[in-house]
Amino acid sequence: MNLSDSQTGGAGPRRVSATEAVLAHLRDAIERGHYAVGDKLPSEAELCRELAVSRPVLREALRALQTMGLTMSRTGKGTFVVADAVQDPTFGDYTAGHLMEVRRHVEIPVAGYAARRRTAEDLDRLRGLLARMERETDTTAWAAMDTLFHLAVAEAAQNPVFRRVIEEIRDALARQSAFLNELGGRRAHSDREHRALVEALATGSEQDAVRAMTHHLDRVETTLTDIVRSTRTPGPRTTPAPARHDNPQAV
Repeated sequence: MNLSDSQTGGAGPRRVSATEAVLAHLRDAIERGHYAVGDKLPSEAELCRELAVSRPVLREALRALQTMGLTMSRTGKGTFVVADAVQDPTFGDYTAGHLMEVRRHVEIPVAGYAARRRTAEDLDRLRGLLARMERETDTTAWAAMDTLFHLAVAEAAQNPVFRRVIEEIRDALARQSAFLNELGGRRAHSDREHRALVEALATGSEQDAVRAMTHHLDRVETTLTDIVRSTRTPGPRTTPAPARHDNPQAV
């Protein structure tokens, strides 16, 4: 497995991270039957030695496998294969499909209401969050701020029911953001899309705000689809080890 392999995702090719390479290898092994449903994966120590990667890189890949519904971690027993094909990634209590369906029905109209009702304080809060997100280097911290951003947009709509809905899916949104950033290189794109939304809110254009939120959710859904369809390692190989690369953010 070659970490210099590129993937395409909307804006053009990018280099895969070490986590993506490990995930692709393990997913390929599961889908080709090298690890069958019911099998226990080798221990973390064994996989780190076999794949020549650090434990943090491996753990990120294992978490992604579980999110994709291919494996399940059993405390004190290890990680077991529970499916041989990806259906719909799950983030906390909700599947990606359920999240996207609700987000389109809630967040797109919310953006329109926010454009009409936002206050100067709302815009200041959103711009402050954007500035922090654009400086942030930690994926987990960025994902947490991503949910705060979407909550702030809901607050700007001046309807507490909208905010309550976003609060309900907040944990799932953070998990989804981290997943997309790690495996889909979404963070820089999200920052730009968020900025376009704030600019639309600042002008008070309901049409532009709806368009900006629609584009943002379209890109999120496209990236999710690409990950589900494209992570698998190409070719007939079943047990290649990726080259060593301990930093999942460095490529």
